[in-house]
Amino acid sequence: MTNQVFIETSNALPTSKKRFEIVERKELGHPDTICDLMMNQISINLSKLYLKETGIIQHHNMDKALLVAGQSENNFGGGKLTKPMKMILGDRATFDIGERNLPIGEFTIETAKERFDKNLRFVNDEHVEYQLELGVASKELRSLFEQTESFASNDTSALIGYAPLTETESIVLKTEQYVNSQQFKNKFPESGEDVKVMGFRNSNHVDLTVAMAFVDMYISSESQYFQRKEEMIQEISDYLKKTSSMKFTTSMNCLDSENRGISGLYMTVLGTSADSADSGQVGRGNMASRVISPSRPAGAEATAGKNPVSHIGKIYNALSFKIANEIHETMPSLDEVCVWMYNVIGRPVNEPKAVIVQPFSGKDLFEAEKVQINEIVEKNLQNIPEFCNGLISGKHKIV
Repeated sequence: MTNQVFIETSNALPTSKKRFEIVERKELGHPDTICDLMMNQISINLSKLYLKETGIIQHHNMDKALLVAGQSENNFGGGKLTKPMKMILGDRATFDIGERNLPIGEFTIETAKERFDKNLRFVNDEHVEYQLELGVASKELRSLFEQTESFASNDTSALIGYAPLTETESIVLKTEQYVNSQQFKNKFPESGEDVKVMGFRNSNHVDLTVAMAFVDMYISSESQYFQRKEEMIQEISDYLKKTSSMKFTTSMNCLDSENRGISGLYMTVLGTSADSADSGQVGRGNMASRVISPSRPAGAEATAGKNPVSHIGKIYNALSFKIANEIHETMPSLDEVCVWMYNVIGRPVNEPKAVIVQPFSGKDLFEAEKVQINEIVEKNLQNIPEFCNGLISGKHKIV
């Protein structure tokens, strides 16, 4: 195991105590999140296929995808798609095991269709075209999987996790989850799955902006659109009052303009802006914290779709947050904890070159506290195989 665990106490102001904070969350029907969730599920399903067929997870990285927006004609009472969306799925996989050839391409497309079916109520097979750009993994990278006791890192990278979430981060996350809940959809069936929530906190006041794709089949007129929009804003405001003591200003679909008919409304056919307005890409959505927080340090790796047993861009991205959470739960007097994990391609995944723990505290830590931190880090490094199994099963949510 690594002895390169460094503890550097920070006297900087924790994020929660800064005057300003900005947090964003994209979910389900947002084109970027569609790509992230889809490629991550493809990697999970591929890993299970490899385990079943070969006994080990083979080399693959399914972290490249582009969702090209289609074209639609919106109408009150229901529009239509005039050009389907295009889902481009790519990167590298292992196709041949000995004399056998695995149907990776067909498997990838079937998983993609399942994700659309599960996450977007109105997207059917005819709404999406698929383009596969899957290549064969290089021999050097495939050789990493010949040593199954301790996989070697697939990349040189540094990833960062932190804990706890600030109240603003929690509010943005919970608000998005609420408006995409079954309860909200039952009450507002015209609300699409394409939701983005942006929170700007100034001291104790949060300016919350929601982008919500409306489904045109449920809207019969411009006046009904604005009426339902106001009802949604009120519903969200009531929810926020129950959730937090902070003060809120809530707005929705800020580009809307009255007396312009369809052209002044955020309307979609399928509940996602990808049906005509916005394309998506892996890595442009939520971070491993499940929100986007510009006020926080962040690694440069997209988590979704990377190999769950060899690519530290996925493993350390998720594990650094787990370690930070455990440290904070053990030492709740700390305002904030950041964890950096760094490794070099070819080194064992469970032996990072450095783990840097940065507790935010107004004083130096006692020696016993440093020992606690070291024990938490070492325990997590020892349990990396179990943690990777959790990534394969989907236990650890990373988007």
